[in-house]
Amino acid sequence: MKEDGKKEDSKITIYSIAKEAGVSPATVSRVMTGNAKVARDKRERVLSLIEKYNFTPSAVARGLSDTRSRIIGIIVADIRNTFYADLYVACELAAQREAYTLMMLNSFGDLEIEKKQLNKLIEWRAEAIIQLGGAVDDLVSKKDYVNLVNDIASEIPMVVTGKLDGTDCYRVQIDAKEAMDMLLEHLHENNNRRIALLGGRNDVESTNVKYNRFLERKDKYGFIADDIYLNNWGGYSVEDGIRSMDELFLKLKLSGDPLPDAVLCINDNNAVGVIHSIKKHGYRVPEDISVVSYDNIDLAKISDPAITSVDYDYDELGQTLINTVLDAIGKKEIERLTLLKPKGVVVRSSSDYKRSVI
Repeated sequence: MKEDGKKEDSKITIYSIAKEAGVSPATVSRVMTGNAKVARDKRERVLSLIEKYNFTPSAVARGLSDTRSRIIGIIVADIRNTFYADLYVACELAAQREAYTLMMLNSFGDLEIEKKQLNKLIEWRAEAIIQLGGAVDDLVSKKDYVNLVNDIASEIPMVVTGKLDGTDCYRVQIDAKEAMDMLLEHLHENNNRRIALLGGRNDVESTNVKYNRFLERKDKYGFIADDIYLNNWGGYSVEDGIRSMDELFLKLKLSGDPLPDAVLCINDNNAVGVIHSIKKHGYRVPEDISVVSYDNIDLAKISDPAITSVDYDYDELGQTLINTVLDAIGKKEIERLTLLKPKGVVVRSSSDYKRSVI
C-alpha cells in the first residue's frame, strides 16, 4: 500500500477496475478508448476509479489494445463430454487454418464460472467469443447473463451453439428437428410402435425442441407414446441413463404397461447407460428393446451392442462457427441463425432389427 492509501499500480487491472465500478471489463475498455456507447453514470464511475488509482494499462495491455490479438475465446460446458471435445478440436483446426489461436475455458456448466470467464476473455483481449453449452442451452435465458453478454457483444462478437434471448449473439446450431425426424423414420421402418423418450432436461433448449418435435410427428407414424413412455427426464451421462431406465422399468412394473419397442435416448452417453440397465433387467437389445440416440461419438461405436446414432459433421460445424466469428469480426453481413443438417443416422446393431407387424 502506498503512503497516500492508494493501491499499488501493479495490482490494478482493467478487471479490478471493472469489479469495483460494478461494470464489465468491456465497459472499462470502452471508456478508456473513448467509445460513446457507455452510459454516463458508468463512464463517471470508471473514470473516477482510473483517477483514484492513477491507473495506466501495462505495456502488454496497451499493445493488445493497439493490435489484433488473433485470439478467439471459447467457453465449453464440459470438455470431458466427447461431443464438446470433438467439436472443440474441429474449431481449433479451423481457427489454425486462419492463423487464429483458441483460448479454451471449461465452465463445468456453472453459471457463475461462465460469467467470470466471459470477463476474463475480455481482459485478455480476445477478438471474439464462442460458447458451447452452459447458459446458452437454457430454454429460458437468465436475465443477468443476458445483460452481461449484451455488454460484451457491444464490444466484440459472440457466437453460441444454443440461444440467448434478448442478445445480439450469432447462433450456429445443428437442426434438432431434422435430427429427430431422422430417428423417427428409422424406428418406423423397423416397425417399432411403442416409443419411450429418455434422458435430458426439458429446460434445455435442444432437448425441448426434440421432445416437442416427437409430439408433433408421432401420429404421422402411428407411434404409441403414452405419458409413461414420455416423462423420463434425467441428465446426460451414462449414470443418468442407467438411473432413468431403471426408473422406467419400475414404473412399467407398477402400471402393468408393456415394454417399449424402442428407447430414444437424448445422447450416446445416456444410451450406453440405458443398454446397461436393459441387460441388467434380463432383456436383450435389440430383440426385446431397440435403442437409438444422438451425437455418434466414439463410445457409440464400441458399445455392446454398438449404438444407432444420428451423425453430425463436426468439421463442418467447427468451420461454420469459426467462419461466423471471423465474418463478425470483419463486420460482414451474416445471418444471425445458421442451422446445419445432421449427416444422417448411422444404423448399428442396437436397433438393426425389424419387428413383426401384429
